[in-house]
Amino acid sequence: MERRDLEVFLTLAEELHFSRTAERLHVSQALVSQTVKRLERHIGAPLFDRTSRRVALTPIGRGLRDDLAPAYRRIAEGVARARESARGTALLRVGFEAPALADLVAPVLDAFRTRHPGSAVRVREAAFRDPLALLRDGEVDVLVTLFPVVEPDLASGPVLHEEPLVLAVADGHPFTRQREVTLDDLARDTVFKAAYWRDATPAGLPVARGRDHATFQELLTAVADGEGVCPLGEHAVGYFTRPRIAFLPIRDAPRLSWGAVWPKSGETGVVREFAAAAAR
Repeated sequence: MERRDLEVFLTLAEELHFSRTAERLHVSQALVSQTVKRLERHIGAPLFDRTSRRVALTPIGRGLRDDLAPAYRRIAEGVARARESARGTALLRVGFEAPALADLVAPVLDAFRTRHPGSAVRVREAAFRDPLALLRDGEVDVLVTLFPVVEPDLASGPVLHEEPLVLAVADGHPFTRQREVTLDDLARDTVFKAAYWRDATPAGLPVARGRDHATFQELLTAVADGEGVCPLGEHAVGYFTRPRIAFLPIRDAPRLSWGAVWPKSGETGVVREFAAAAAR
């Protein structure tokens, strides 16, 4: 299977329209049709259901798309990085565990760009449930995540941002009658895990853990609905304010540290330059 065949298949799987696929790839519609037919002969099954009105992936086509798309994207990005290196430029792909971190560490990204005027920086938001997957799948070079990170395959760089903890609660929660809370107060409600988690409070009181959520927005909705409370970094006050949620300072909580990590096997020159810019 040639790379061009993969490109045609994945583009058609996205567009679901032969004419738009041909226009996007700057090829003829006949070439798109021929490529799909050749792939279907190679696979031994239809990849698309085609009628005069619509194009849709078959179950086998969906499975092939899901299997091929991440690998093809990594190949394309690898080729792009090689071309940029040949031109004397650098491409840095940075993932962020929390969406607001891209703004909070903007000075570090600016410092990297200043030190490398021909460089390009691409940012990605990591999955809320498994932020390290983006890094381990080769989708990014560096991940800005919550410290500490103790993983045998990952190297930790400098701390990029520090902040206090706050507690997100529903706006009618009894805690809102207080100006602040303590870590021992966490034993008085169900607690969702996000930026901070301990099984017990400093006084040894057990903490009841709430259900996991697939996205950060789902977590905030659960807090607003009164299902539980959640310790978060203070930046949430400015970035995620909504009418049904209140944020209270946690008086005795440790400060959160966010830093850069990368695979030990993938410590490239551009990664070292990013770490150097962050350490200044």
